[in-house]
Amino acid sequence: MSDDLPFTGERFVPGAPGAIWVEHWHRYHFASLWAAGRDVIDVACGEGYGTALLARTAAQVTGVDVAAQAVAHARKAYAALGNARFVEGSCARLPFADASADLAVSFETIEHIEGQEQFLAELARVLRPDGILLLSCPNKIEYTDKRQYVNEFHVKELYRDELASLVAARFAHARWFGQRPTFYSVIAPEEGAAKAGQLVEGSEKAPQDMRASLSHPLYFLVAASRSAAALEQLPPAVSVFADRDDWTYNDYVKVFRDLQHVAGRAHTLEGELAAARARCEAVEAELDEMKQREAAQLKERLHASGARRAGWRRWLK
Repeated sequence: MSDDLPFTGERFVPGAPGAIWVEHWHRYHFASLWAAGRDVIDVACGEGYGTALLARTAAQVTGVDVAAQAVAHARKAYAALGNARFVEGSCARLPFADASADLAVSFETIEHIEGQEQFLAELARVLRPDGILLLSCPNKIEYTDKRQYVNEFHVKELYRDELASLVAARFAHARWFGQRPTFYSVIAPEEGAAKAGQLVEGSEKAPQDMRASLSHPLYFLVAASRSAAALEQLPPAVSVFADRDDWTYNDYVKVFRDLQHVAGRAHTLEGELAAARARCEAVEAELDEMKQREAAQLKERLHASGARRAGWRRWLK
């Protein structure tokens, strides 16, 4: 991770461990399929890694972010890219001319702001009539409600119908995609990529219930345009992002092993605690027995002392 732009949880920074890196990188790889040869803007570009990735295929890419620190970092980190630039600006007033972009990408931005309608209006303004918007946001039902999770950086999360209304107000046509991070087994040809994709989702609990769709997506990705023809030029229906270094899996294995170790240690400590309690109970029982013996002995001594005093009194008479 970068020293001058540390990971705080508000924005993703390359090097942050866990599933978050798979989620973010996958979105940009997916977007790169739409970016080939186009003028692209990356709104809320953050560290700039996604803008740099899009620059591999795009004619030119401009990353824009409201954070001056992030823009300064991106300019320095990706200075060698001739077709990528970074500017400071707000998503409420994008620093671009009307109808100046073919593709606008904005991932995990809309839930961070209050002025969501204005944001969509700005995206529509800077896109050409046949331009495409590729936007993502968490699915509130899955992301927050079911997990009972609260992201402190989110201002206004959306349910599907709320997001659909916002998009439809500015873009007449839309294609929806779902994203859910998990562990995947990928089968691919050795030579080149497959021209067609297949998604089969199953459940161990219901092995006969096979579906050709992704259930309960954690994030929505929406491709929207004012041109139906533009949306016909779709990338492959299924996109898979593979973790070459098994970073997420190894992180999971490490956490799982740590949990096993902690569980084992807890079991040992519980045994030691039970043994200590048993010893304490034994000591307490022994103390009680000693107290009872001492009380009995004291009673006997008092009784004997009383008997002697009574004898002396009789003798004195």
